[in-house]
Amino acid sequence: MALPSCLKTGVLMSPATGINFSGSLMKLDSGFAVPTKLQSNRKGDRERLRIQAVFSFPPAFLTRNGRAEKQKQLKQELLEAIEPLERGAKASRDDQLRIDQLARKVEAVNPTKEPLKSDLINGKWELIYTTSASILQAKKPRFLRSITNYQSINVDTLKVQNMETWPFYNSVTGDLTPLNSRKAAVKLQVFKILGFIPVKAPDSARGELEITYVDEELRLSRGDKGNLFILKMFDPTYRIPL
Repeated sequence: MALPSCLKTGVLMSPATGINFSGSLMKLDSGFAVPTKLQSNRKGDRERLRIQAVFSFPPAFLTRNGRAEKQKQLKQELLEAIEPLERGAKASRDDQLRIDQLARKVEAVNPTKEPLKSDLINGKWELIYTTSASILQAKKPRFLRSITNYQSINVDTLKVQNMETWPFYNSVTGDLTPLNSRKAAVKLQVFKILGFIPVKAPDSARGELEITYVDEELRLSRGDKGNLFILKMFDPTYRIPL
C-alpha cells in the first residue's frame, strides 16, 4: 500500500487548522510521536504561561496580606527568642548575636518608613530587651535592679522620658531634635531621683536614637553606642508632663 505523501515527506498537516508541521518525529514517554517543532512550540507556550502566572499571581510576601503575615511571623520569632532572657540580663554573647539577627529581619519589614512623623511612636513603651549594660545593671543584686523600665515619646512636643519602677523609681526627661525622619538627637534635661528629687542633667548627657521599626504594638530602636532596644506598647495615651 502506498504511503500518504505527508508521511513520505515528513510534513504533517493538522486537519483542524491546516497548519503544516515539518521535521522528524520524536518519541515521547507517552508513546505518541510528536513533531519536534510542535514540541518546541509547546515548550515555548508552557514557558510563556509560567511567566504570565508569576506576574499574574505574585509571591505571597509581595501582597499586602502576605507582608502582614511575614511581619507577624518574624515578630513572633523575635519575641519567643527574647522571652527567657530577662530583658537581656541573661543573654550570652551568642544570644545577643542571634537576637540582633532576628531584629534585623523585623527591621527589614518595617511598615512605618518615617517613624518620627508617625503617631505610632507616641505613648509609653515597656522595655522588653536591650543590650545596654547601664540599663540592665546585671552586675547588681537582682533586688536592686528596676523591675520594669519604660520609655515614652511625644512627637508633637519632641519630648522623651525614661522611667524605672521598683525599687527606686528614678526617671529622666529630655528633648528630641530630629536629624531625619528616623533618627533624633537626644539631650537629657532633668533627672528625678526616687521619682521626685529633681537634678539637672549635665550638658554631656546627649545621644542619638534611631527608630528602626514601629507598629501599633512593637518598637525597635538603636542608639548611637550600638545598643539595641526592643519595646512593646504599654499605654498609647500617655503624655509626658511638661
